[in-house]
Amino acid sequence: MPLYSYESALATSQKINWMIDDILRSDDRFDFSRPFMPESLAHSAGFDFLSKDEALTLNQIRAHTYLSIFGLVEEFILPFVLDHARPRLADDDWRTRALLQFAGEEAKHMQLFKRFRDIFEGSFGARCEVIGPAADIAKAVLAHDTLGVALAVLMIEWMSQRHYLESIKDDGALEPRFKSLLRYHWMEEAQHAKLDALMVEAIADGLSIEARERGVEAYLAIGKLLDDGLVQQVEFDLAALERKIGRTLSSSQRTTFRNVQLQANRWTYIGSGMTHPKFLESLANVLPSARVQIEGVAPAFFPVEPVAV
Repeated sequence: MPLYSYESALATSQKINWMIDDILRSDDRFDFSRPFMPESLAHSAGFDFLSKDEALTLNQIRAHTYLSIFGLVEEFILPFVLDHARPRLADDDWRTRALLQFAGEEAKHMQLFKRFRDIFEGSFGARCEVIGPAADIAKAVLAHDTLGVALAVLMIEWMSQRHYLESIKDDGALEPRFKSLLRYHWMEEAQHAKLDALMVEAIADGLSIEARERGVEAYLAIGKLLDDGLVQQVEFDLAALERKIGRTLSSSQRTTFRNVQLQANRWTYIGSGMTHPKFLESLANVLPSARVQIEGVAPAFFPVEPVAV
């Protein structure tokens, strides 16, 4: 018996379906006296060269980056799901409806995150840049082997589940409107992770060992592409922090900031998904040796703690 089904995922999605205005209206405002992100993801509070208020500012910048990057990856998830659905529209009605629901929800999330950025940037008081353009990144990702893209999407979906359940759900200090947004996003992504697992299974079915190996290599290449983007994102976050706090960090402080924040980003956007048990389970079903390979490289994406400078 399959662990997941298109029919059950669709039924759950229809029960929890929400509208953007139910979550965030255009005239809503955030409470900037509170952190937006859990410390386990932001790693913003451990710098001895930042005041408490400056660390809070960094936390909020990381929140802006977080939803912006989720919006960015959904730019390639949406067309990938549609491309996967199109060739077999007449084969399975449940499959078709579930994947189209999936695609529609991803488009809704992109719109929600754009609304968040508009509200955030209208009140935060400093420009926060994000890697892109999203269309160029989507094109680069989708140019890879189909199985590799499916594995990358699956990693991202399980990543979002882990973030909410392990770090966000029980953190009572977080800005309530932002936390609520993440909760509703998580609710729909829980079904997407199941559908992605079915997509990976369907794509891998019938492939030779060599083709599966190529898919895993493509997944790793996509991970490298995303990691390269995170290096640039740290520079953007550093620039936004300095603009907001009105001072320039010293050379040694900048080095510490880059090292800690890059590893924090690597854990948030790659490591936490790469090591999710459900992702590793699907990976082992595709290619048992790939799980061992990924578990071997995963420590490179674990966070580090800042050192005094």
